[in-house]
Amino acid sequence: MRLLFVCTHNRCRSIIAEAVTRHLAGDCFDVASAGSAPAGVVHPLSLHHLAQRDIPTGGLASKSFDDVSQSPFDIVVTLCDSAAGEPCPLWLEPAEKVHWGLADPSRIVGDGQTVRAAFHETIDILVTRIQTLRREADALASAALLAERMRSLASDKTGSVAAEYDAQSSK
Repeated sequence: MRLLFVCTHNRCRSIIAEAVTRHLAGDCFDVASAGSAPAGVVHPLSLHHLAQRDIPTGGLASKSFDDVSQSPFDIVVTLCDSAAGEPCPLWLEPAEKVHWGLADPSRIVGDGQTVRAAFHETIDILVTRIQTLRREADALASAALLAERMRSLASDKTGSVAAEYDAQSSK
């Protein structure tokens, strides 16, 4: 099954999701990430906090849709609300769509501990979701079943840092 994680700038959340999925479930899922307006660089704290958790970061790069357009994806997972609202390129249309809205840890303002907590919370949420999918992969043999399960996991919003940031940014 081929998964594409999408954030507008493909520098933080989608990069983290790609790395976590490749690390924990690379034997089940072929995974990539991309953005509609890629930053061109991966946020350095994304790489730092992934490495702190012993999640490999080799080969991670901020990419555009054009960079991953050569092969079809079964499921496209948006991780930021702006990407969820953007039209997908036509070549992505046959794919199932799932939205896993997560707060952007790179936009958290605070001391080092607060920023660290935000990154680790994002990683923790993605680790939990991907571990669940990995355990259930055999039963989720079709893209439709996998997408349905992914949607149900999206409703599990845990963590005070992300919730606090979301509350602040909506004011």
